[in-house]
Amino acid sequence: MNQDAGFPSPGVGMPADVYAPHQAIIGKSSDSRKVLLQSAIEGHVLVKNKNNTLPLKSPEMISVFGYDAKGPDSLGFALEWLSYSPAIQPNHTLIVGGGSGGKSPAYISAPLDALQQQVIEDGSSILWNISAQDPEVDPNTDACLVFINSYATEGYDRAGLVDEGSDELVTNVASKCSNTIVTIHNAGIRLVNNWIDHENVTAVIFAHLPGQDSGRALVELLYGRSNPSGKLPYTVAKSADDYGALLHPKLPEGQYGLFPQDDFSEGVYIDYRAFDKQGIEPQFEFGFGLSYTTFDYSGLNIGQVSHNSTSRYPPSAAIQEGGNPHLWDVILRVSVDITNSGPVAGDEVAQLYVGIPNGPVRQLRGFEKVNIPVGQTVTVEFALGRRDLSTWDVVAQEWLLQSGTYQVYVGRSSRDLPLQGEFTI
Repeated sequence: MNQDAGFPSPGVGMPADVYAPHQAIIGKSSDSRKVLLQSAIEGHVLVKNKNNTLPLKSPEMISVFGYDAKGPDSLGFALEWLSYSPAIQPNHTLIVGGGSGGKSPAYISAPLDALQQQVIEDGSSILWNISAQDPEVDPNTDACLVFINSYATEGYDRAGLVDEGSDELVTNVASKCSNTIVTIHNAGIRLVNNWIDHENVTAVIFAHLPGQDSGRALVELLYGRSNPSGKLPYTVAKSADDYGALLHPKLPEGQYGLFPQDDFSEGVYIDYRAFDKQGIEPQFEFGFGLSYTTFDYSGLNIGQVSHNSTSRYPPSAAIQEGGNPHLWDVILRVSVDITNSGPVAGDEVAQLYVGIPNGPVRQLRGFEKVNIPVGQTVTVEFALGRRDLSTWDVVAQEWLLQSGTYQVYVGRSSRDLPLQGEFTI
């Protein structure tokens, strides 16, 4: 049908000898470059910013510390650095997770590289020591940037949610530098309780896995050319014990020792839903993320759609792709007003949570990211379908719309919800 006309030919897999002549497929696209950089920027989550430390205010000197600041020693066909599971990648910055999905990018902009380029452009100075565990700090430095990481790959459990050596590095620098900014490149949850409250740790960024534009993206944020807008897609606990059986599963014994299974006895109570149910205060809640500006929420409006059925089970219909089409009937429309009351333009992710009768305290049921100029107000709208408001009936094997009062929450995170309302079915 010629649908692939104009597209590159598909790859042929990894040849037995990558250094021998073979067909090479160029998969790069110039159209993707802006998307890759913007995705990297938006994947950073600012979780601490004491006294508006960030963005940096024209520093005359910065100092860089930590194994995660530099690029790998080699980049090419060798992918060994992607295929095992220590707690960290100790010799270079982390841009992707490991495993068969990992690849060598066209280039790597490591944090140290991008910071040196920034210093060249603005005429300031940069010092670095990326190997010492207890480095000296120049008393004239305006900011100390510490880089650590937390690794994960397929085929292995993670080594843990914390790395003592990395934590020691952070506290060593913070003990000598009153403006210590920590960036973590992390493949999932990483605990920070050993140093997050240190008075000299002024800013913390979960940078996640930003890909080839890692350093460029970070510098855009550190120097205020971009405004952080990322939100945590998980809960950061104050202690590993707060995750309960998730980190300490019951393992099979005897003849079944090699055949572990999970009965999922926790049901839907994982992450923030478990923390809410058990009344556990997290370090940083699901959906949390700071900005260089502030957003005010107001004008919650909840409107039920009268012409769509609210029967307990969806009306009968021919099954289509995705199931009964009535599962997608809009039952509820919610709108809120968000005002940028701060000093700079920024993107806000408005989050809608619903408390379904006989269910978790609240569950995420919608989110919208909007750009709001300084002083402007934007109306954000959510449309909730029958499926969004239903629970699975294991007996009837259908989606059940509970009768009763539903709670509606809208705000900045799963625990910062200034607007609340309700409706009844």
